[in-house]
Amino acid sequence: MYSLWLQKLCHWKTFWLWALLTSLLLNAYGREWLPRWSLKFPRQWELPLRHEISAFMNWLVEDASFGLFSFRELTRGIAWLLDIPLQIARSFFSTGLMQGVGSDAVQLLPPLPWLGVITVVAALGYCAKDLKLALLVAACFGYLAVFGQWQSAMDTLASILITVPIGVAGGLFLGIMSYRHRWVEKLLSPLLDLMQTIPIFAYLVPILFLFGFGPVAAMVGTIIYAMPPMVRITLQALQGVPPELVEFGRMAGCLPRQLLWKVLIPSARPGLMIGVNQVIMLSLNMVIIASMIGAGGLGYDVLTSLRRLDIGAGLESGLAIVVLAVALDRLSQAFASKSPVTPAVHASSFVARHAWLLGTAGLIGVMYLLGFVIPSVQSYPESLQLTTGSGLSEAVKWLNINMFDYFEAVKSALLLNILIPLKRFLIALPWGWVICLLAILGWQLGRWKLCLLVLGLALFILLTGQWQKAMITVYLCGISVIIAGLIGIPLGIFAAGSERSWRIMQVIIDTLQTLPSFVYLIPVVMLFRVGDFSAMIAVVLYAITPAIRYTAHGIRSVDPQLIEAGTVSGCTKAQLLWKIRLPMAMPDILLGINQTIMLALSMLVITALVGTRDLGQEVYIALTKADTGHGMVAGLSIAAIAIIADRLIAARARHTRQRLGLN
Repeated sequence: MYSLWLQKLCHWKTFWLWALLTSLLLNAYGREWLPRWSLKFPRQWELPLRHEISAFMNWLVEDASFGLFSFRELTRGIAWLLDIPLQIARSFFSTGLMQGVGSDAVQLLPPLPWLGVITVVAALGYCAKDLKLALLVAACFGYLAVFGQWQSAMDTLASILITVPIGVAGGLFLGIMSYRHRWVEKLLSPLLDLMQTIPIFAYLVPILFLFGFGPVAAMVGTIIYAMPPMVRITLQALQGVPPELVEFGRMAGCLPRQLLWKVLIPSARPGLMIGVNQVIMLSLNMVIIASMIGAGGLGYDVLTSLRRLDIGAGLESGLAIVVLAVALDRLSQAFASKSPVTPAVHASSFVARHAWLLGTAGLIGVMYLLGFVIPSVQSYPESLQLTTGSGLSEAVKWLNINMFDYFEAVKSALLLNILIPLKRFLIALPWGWVICLLAILGWQLGRWKLCLLVLGLALFILLTGQWQKAMITVYLCGISVIIAGLIGIPLGIFAAGSERSWRIMQVIIDTLQTLPSFVYLIPVVMLFRVGDFSAMIAVVLYAITPAIRYTAHGIRSVDPQLIEAGTVSGCTKAQLLWKIRLPMAMPDILLGINQTIMLALSMLVITALVGTRDLGQEVYIALTKADTGHGMVAGLSIAAIAIIADRLIAARARHTRQRLGLN
């Protein structure tokens, strides 16, 4: 009897129940039972890491040198080199050929006419796929002109056209090196994890230090943010090439370089194009944040609208980014799925082989010349431009007047009954108890390796003096992810029920995913003011898409034979869902929750603009003060939270897959 009771007591579920009860007791009576240092980590015990980082950055910028050049001169030289192609692209699409600087600049030649740009993208759509895609991308760019977003959109497009090739080339090179050398992969893997989990705000500060304020600094930040997926996808695509093809290339006498460019790269082309698509989408997702350090374009328009709380103008500019993202996304996907075309062998001349290209170039040339004569060909007439800004602002104003009491009641109920009690509960827990529970959870899911990783990351947050801010971050992220899961998982189940439901839901989540994160703040602040509740709503809206997408994907991927077996056994639809579909889809659902956490953490830095008091605000304050050390430490603390959550959930998903026999 005693041994049976002991086994039951030692069961993990029983342990975590006791841990919860102990946490509640510590929350209620910890201030009376425990010493003060166990509740609030003493400042004299903290490591001066942020001061060391700031001192190092000052030395790097002011005193460091490499031979004939100082480090500052080197970074400024890189900025000058990057600025050359950027100015060329802006001359083509936005400003035209200029002579002089600032207010004294004179335009020598105008940029490409708006009709010429639309012709180019329509031709690309037709070459990539068909007439339907050509009309879609032409309509997207036409929207930019009709709604008065053309100039800003062309500034953004010029930056994207320079940033994406650099990001793709850098990611391709690092991916190839990781494929060829195992030690490079081991070295890059933690760096890529940090690049994808550290908020972009955190390394905007050192970028400002090294490259100054302006479009080039914004380009560097965008490249750092958008490159990691290209590296990972390149490595995965090269590893996915069938070994038979590689062996055949070696037997044919290919040198390593020939094997790479003649066999591996062509075979991995579909995967590599997916990486290109990811770089494009992440670069567009970065445009608003990049505008904070001088990028300009549509991102700057959204940012200034947010500062003025001009919801109409902000949403219009945000929708313009979405439209541009949709056009570039569809084009890149079409080129990714297009099979390589062998050149026509029997074509008699260069003109015959490239008739479509020459015809498009000729049409653009004609439009460019007509632009000198007909102003409406060069620039879309302002008299014909439309706007929905005033209507959107009036709609929000009406909601504020007529629905204020209902919004305030919901806000107060959630704040008083859920948000504030949870926040106080996490802050009141002793730091040693929380770290101990995290280490035990790591041991349960991944034994000593995961236990040591979780323990080290938690101690980093503690020793750098970020513990209390980290608990507020965990509280905001946790409650947002729970709400996103409670809404997103049922919506994913509904979307998986039929093909029509999935198509409708896919349009909605694609729109939510391409809408810039800053855009969510504008209506939320207008309706709910500033504070934790507004931040939570914005995070839920931004982070809900993975919960929907992965749930639907997991349920739709369940083996039809299992469903058939359940139906033959007499299961009802509800039983099929709860006994077969959801358990088999659980690994995908956990992966969706993991991605929801990552998006929530990235959004929390942006919600610092609406008055939160978490690590995101620390990063934002560091950016405004150009405090490199403070910003990096706060950003690394957010990355530590993200890595802890990622590793724990990934380990749980792995155990679930093993239990279900899916590996």
